[in-house]
Amino acid sequence: MPPSLVSVIIPVYDGMPQLDAQLEALANQDYDGEFEVIVSDNGANGDLRRHLDELGLKLDVRWVDSSGKRGVSNARNIGIDAARGQFLAFTDHDDAVHPNWLRALVRAAEDFDAVGGGVDVRTLNSDEVATWRSLPPPEKRFETPYLPYACGNNFGMWSRVVDEVGYFDGQFLGGGEDVDYSWRIQEAGLTLGHVPDAVVAYRLRTTLRASFVQGMRYGWTSVELARKHSVHGSPDPSALLQVPAHVATILYFATVRNPWLPRALNPPPRGLWAHLIGQQYGALRMRLQLLARGHKR
Repeated sequence: MPPSLVSVIIPVYDGMPQLDAQLEALANQDYDGEFEVIVSDNGANGDLRRHLDELGLKLDVRWVDSSGKRGVSNARNIGIDAARGQFLAFTDHDDAVHPNWLRALVRAAEDFDAVGGGVDVRTLNSDEVATWRSLPPPEKRFETPYLPYACGNNFGMWSRVVDEVGYFDGQFLGGGEDVDYSWRIQEAGLTLGHVPDAVVAYRLRTTLRASFVQGMRYGWTSVELARKHSVHGSPDPSALLQVPAHVATILYFATVRNPWLPRALNPPPRGLWAHLIGQQYGALRMRLQLLARGHKR
């Protein structure tokens, strides 16, 4: 049975002007049911609240203050508490949902406890930047060596899932909170579906430094994820083995796969290279910290 009300939750921190594009995209949804939009302000910006009041879009938009604790997880959790809908849909302030996004997400959710969709990297990015991430096409779900997951910018679940799984984990400050939540859903015996037709235009990082930093945070949290979920079967390789592997991979990327090599050698795009080497560096730092604390895993 379709929900009588859907709550779309958008975590925001320093989100202008990209948020306007997302709200415009939500105003143009072809979904014929009722939905509200909750803007969860993690920076407690009074200007943002006034801006929302003055926008004049044909949307039911509510502003909530989630500045008590920084991080996207807390912003989403405050949004969950404020939600009135039976179905909760999540997206990010700097992306833009496709016109049929909400309709496709809600329709597919009739068969699942939670659902996720795909991302489009072409709409909001230049041709060059669109090559800076290696992501599956919308028809394929996001896989990991353990369990699949739904991206936090394109995710929906029935509100009852929160009663069984709980809130987003605030320890994941650099990413990975969506992977963690997806895994917890499946570990609880609930179903996570993939919806190829529910697509979000994803805005990528546009500088080498930003791409590297994002990759570094993902690498760091990948180790945290493996450790947290190892009791359920997630692979958690020994830090003693992984440290030399990370070092070797960084050296490989810095030399053999350096994007400034001649094109005849087919080097990766610069931004993708920065992201991948950042992932290895972030994971290496986390493994070294674990070793320093006496953890061999």
